[in-house]
Formats: sequence, C-alpha cells, structure tokens
Amino acid sequence: MHTHQRLSAAAGVAAALLLAASTTAAACVQPVPGGSPLPRCAERNLSVEVTAAPTPDVLKLRFTNNARHACAVDRVPTVTFGDLDGAARPEPPVGSAPYRVAAGATAYATVRTVLAPPTPGDVRTVRDIVVAAHPAHHGLRITAAELGLPRGVRVYDPVTSLWKPKAP
Repeated sequence: MHTHQRLSAAAGVAAALLLAASTTAAACVQPVPGGSPLPRCAERNLSVEVTAAPTPDVLKLRFTNNARHACAVDRVPTVTFGDLDGAARPEPPVGSAPYRVAAGATAYATVRTVLAPPTPGDVRTVRDIVVAAHPAHHGLRITAAELGLPRGVRVYDPVTSLWKPKAP
C-alpha cells in the first residue's frame, strides 16, 4: 500500500491556497497574512460535511464556520482512512499554515482516494473515513454506507486539494 505513514505528522500536512475567487469570496475565506494571530476554530463551531462525487474515487468536503467571529483552520483538510496508516497528502505539497475563515463562511475541498495504482491488488477498501478541518480536531467519522458506497471507500495514495472558497 502506498498511503503515507504520516498520521502523527498530519499536524504538519498542509498546502497553500491560490485564491482565484471573487473579491467577495476572498474576503470570507483566505490565508492568514504573514503570521497574523487568529484563534483556531473551535471544532464545536464547525459543521463538516462529506459526500461522494459522481466521479469514481472522489469525495467532496466542506466545512462552515458557525461561530460569530473569524478563526483559522489548517490550509488543508486532514483526512484519514479506516485503520490505514497516514492521511491524504496535500496537492500541491507545501507546509502547514493557518487558513482564515470568516464567520458564516464555508470552505470546500476534494479528496481523490485512488491515484492510478500499479496493480489492482494495491487498492485497499475501508469502511469509514475521518475528516477534520484542523489536525488538532477529532474530526467527523463517516461510514462508507453513509456516503452511498456500500462496498467501502477504495484507497491508494490519496491526495486532498486545498481548502477553497467555492465548490469545485
């Protein structure tokens, strides 16, 4: 299996976000400028949703900041798969950094769970995943059945996109 052995390093897993969105969207969700202190979003103030995309082996992620103030999460979602080691790696690969989310704003990402495996035997199937907007959060555990994938979530070298202000 080619999933990366980075569960304990998930706190350091993140990616840069390129904002190509409108000025309005950029004002709602954006990277925190140069070390500007912003409190981490409390997990209880975030709603996290995961759905299976119509495209095979792709999951859509979104979270909303339900707090009355802006806060920060990591720039890339933390996504783990059942009892497998590691988390989805960010694409593009860059370091961890805070990501500012305005009160009431929603951010979106996608996870491709299988990337061109060399042989079919390398693909693993898990019964649940955990998605968190920040590596310090416990995250939302969701079963494959809840995603409409009764045979499980297929996994091989998973990658996650960066949080962005608009749905892909």
